[in-house]
Amino acid sequence: MIDLHTHTIFSDGELLPSELVRRAVIHGYEAIAITDHADYTNLEQLLEAAKKAKYLENEWDIRVLSGVELTHVPPRKIAPIAKKAKDLGAEIVVVHGETISEPVAPGTNAASVACEYVDILAHPGLISEEDVRTAAENNVFLEITARNGHNRTNGHVARLALEIGATLVLNTDTHAPENLITDETALKIAMGAGLTESRAKEVFKASKKKVAEIV
Repeated sequence: MIDLHTHTIFSDGELLPSELVRRAVIHGYEAIAITDHADYTNLEQLLEAAKKAKYLENEWDIRVLSGVELTHVPPRKIAPIAKKAKDLGAEIVVVHGETISEPVAPGTNAASVACEYVDILAHPGLISEEDVRTAAENNVFLEITARNGHNRTNGHVARLALEIGATLVLNTDTHAPENLITDETALKIAMGAGLTESRAKEVFKASKKKVAEIV
């Protein structure tokens, strides 16, 4: 399991980074990104904390990546804050997409997939074909999520991504201990979104490749 979207007590999660990572190790995770909810008010603090958590790599057999999830940021501000996050050392920049579960500003998906500094558009809801094409062109990954509520549109996201050729990743959007999953559960979630087993395994390879590219 590689999970590129998780939260700690530094935003609205329940766990310290150390406990999150330890529980991920027990679940068999190969890598985990700490991506707490960020905007202009807390970006620096979150990235400083996430980078400090990398000390855990020296203790346990897991990669720990520092990142943020830009959340409810006005669409016009997504590109500059994503660039700022990268400049501050973010290894993964996730954007909180237009999930049907929250009142995310229209245009968030479009601004995110057009941005060279965004790695993953999380739970993008009823994303348009045009935005999926842009994501494919710019190599912005689209998320299949294990999180309740956000996962209601997994099938829509997976179908369009397959038709158009966008890259999918599967993340948990973990906030609590019970949100972490095993490889077996991840496979079931991917197949539940309409992917064949072979296609699901390609999704996992995309996450693995993303981690390998981060030096």
